[in-house]
Amino acid sequence: MSRVGGGRYSVGDDPFFDSKHTMELRQTGRSPATRVSLTLGDLLKRVGDIADGNSQHQVVEMNDVVPQSRPLTFVLSFTNLTYSVKVRRKMNFPALFTTRNELELPEIGNTKTLLNDISGEAREGEIMAVLGASGSGKSTLIDALANRIARGSLKGSVALNGESLESKLLKVISAYVMQDDLLFPMLTVEETLMFSAEFRLPRSLSKSKKKARVQALIDQLGLRNAAKTVIGDEGHRGVSGGERRRVSIGIDIIHDPIILFLDEPTSGLDSTSAYMVVKVLQRIAQSGSIVVMSIHQPSYRILGLLDRLIFLSHGQAVYSGSPANLPLFFSEFGHPIPDSDNRTEFALDLIRELEESAEGTNSLVAFNRSWQSRKTPRNNTRNQLTLKEAISASISRGKLVSGAATDSNPTSSVRTFANPIWIEMAVIAKRSILNSLRMPELFGIRLGAVLITGIILATMFWHLDNSPRGVQERLGFFAFAMSTTFYTCAEAIPVFLQERYIFMRETAYNAYRRSSYVLSHSIISIPSLIFLSLAFAATTFWAVGLAGGTSGFFFFFFVILASFWAGNSFVTFLSGIVAHQMLGFTIVVAVLAYFLLFSGFFISRDRIPLYWLWFHYISLVKYPYEGVLQNEFDDPIKCFVRGTQIFDNTPLGLVPDSLKVNLLKSFSSTLGVNITSSTCVTTGSDILKQQGITDLSKWSCLWITVAWGFFFRVLFYFSLLFGSKNKRR
Repeated sequence: MSRVGGGRYSVGDDPFFDSKHTMELRQTGRSPATRVSLTLGDLLKRVGDIADGNSQHQVVEMNDVVPQSRPLTFVLSFTNLTYSVKVRRKMNFPALFTTRNELELPEIGNTKTLLNDISGEAREGEIMAVLGASGSGKSTLIDALANRIARGSLKGSVALNGESLESKLLKVISAYVMQDDLLFPMLTVEETLMFSAEFRLPRSLSKSKKKARVQALIDQLGLRNAAKTVIGDEGHRGVSGGERRRVSIGIDIIHDPIILFLDEPTSGLDSTSAYMVVKVLQRIAQSGSIVVMSIHQPSYRILGLLDRLIFLSHGQAVYSGSPANLPLFFSEFGHPIPDSDNRTEFALDLIRELEESAEGTNSLVAFNRSWQSRKTPRNNTRNQLTLKEAISASISRGKLVSGAATDSNPTSSVRTFANPIWIEMAVIAKRSILNSLRMPELFGIRLGAVLITGIILATMFWHLDNSPRGVQERLGFFAFAMSTTFYTCAEAIPVFLQERYIFMRETAYNAYRRSSYVLSHSIISIPSLIFLSLAFAATTFWAVGLAGGTSGFFFFFFVILASFWAGNSFVTFLSGIVAHQMLGFTIVVAVLAYFLLFSGFFISRDRIPLYWLWFHYISLVKYPYEGVLQNEFDDPIKCFVRGTQIFDNTPLGLVPDSLKVNLLKSFSSTLGVNITSSTCVTTGSDILKQQGITDLSKWSCLWITVAWGFFFRVLFYFSLLFGSKNKRR
């Protein structure tokens, strides 16, 4: 068996590697200058093209490969990193009925330093781990190195091969694995990695090459036995926690990034699963990457896989160096590590004791600085390549698969996005549809709600007549029907909220454009909206007895569809600016209630106070409500009030018909107009005028409703553009 890692551990010893599918990588030594492991690109060169449609897994035998040594390519250095945030204390009011009369005001300008003058470096082929207690600044340091802190807030410098890292370049050559596993629950492990490959790998790479890369990555991550298993969530059984964490790593390294940042990748895992994850990270580092991770308290076995350590205490570095130098460091500090103790546990316990002392860790911080100046040798950069040369060399070796032709500018060596916008839209749509098809109950519940609402309305307003009461009942039906279409769109709130952090993770490192996400989700929402609109219109139109025949039905259907579109867009936009589901529901219910209030049903436009008239024109319910009213009452010949029906809905409606006829004769003689029992008094046009619907045609109302939907989709895009930077201020 070939050896992987420091010499004692072979791939065959890994419990999560199937011997049938093992890829054996031979290497020598632990020095980054001489140690070489094959990248995924190297693996694919040995796999070759697989014929399209052949899904059989290809076993890659590596025993005959003798890697060549090469100079150290990448060094990530950081100098004097300092980051502070303003802290404002809450205002403390004195308790009632006490003798305390003073009011404690918040301190102005009080700041908390999260990072204080941190320096160090991480090298290609190594794992640098950041350790410390909770609140020590581990995640903050990872964020600082990954450019997840606003430029003006972070002091100090971060450089790759001595050159300052631009944000645009760092997004392309690096990946960031968050602490939480943010995955689509109903996709399998293989599908999840394949979608990531379609996002991050260029269109120029054939489908068979992408599949081969995914299969190679599955073996590298030790996920062969779980490849066909769904990820799962609270309601669906899926992969284990360790496998889920490895999938999270896999989706961010599919394109072989040069730098990999991880925020506590072993958090929440048992010791065996945690060791498996770090072992995978060691292989990734040995393939030519820089791995920087935070970890709370590594076990003895995990410590053997780490190359560099940085211990933090309240944002200050108290140790920086190799794990092998820990005993010498603490021995010279006057606290030797007992042979029976775990080195990191001893160090963390000692740091905690010093933090609780009066002096704190100042003595340890000062000793670390003096010890570093004495013990740390000057870096040998004779073989270090320039950034442009290093990126070009990495692309030629198969890393950064989305890389383009080199240019004089290092930033031009790689594409910002691997694929054009239409490819991104197709992949996003395919993934969303596949995930939705495996959870049909979500659409089924929404369809059931629409059908039940339609059936209730159909039976409540069954075959309305053309009497004055029928007119009032029609107005009530239309108002309730239009508002219901908007309320049923509230279910779109949790849809994006569940995907929000997946979206932020993927767009933070240029997996796809934000515009691709907005356009794709807008398009794939239309078929379901058409089906819901057709179901509601077919359930209610003929049952209620609405006018217009076939053409009237289709216009009613289009208005319902436009209402669903506008409502879905509005709720989607709201989910982009509101991060909490319950708060989102509360806002939706309140705003839609205001839209209904100002729609013109409860009070006509002519009666609305001038200072509230603006709300009438921005009401989403106004335009579909007026559109369906015109569709119902725009026939100038159709009569709704004849002769004695003018007394309906009044106290005179209870008197005998003969008396009503006499009253009509009296009106006729007074007005000089002959009014009989069959005379048409009120037509549909009169009803529209009474409701204040005179300024827009029904088609204008339809197109304005559609335009509202596009308007909120544009707002949704800008909410994603400016509200999902995923950076600390």
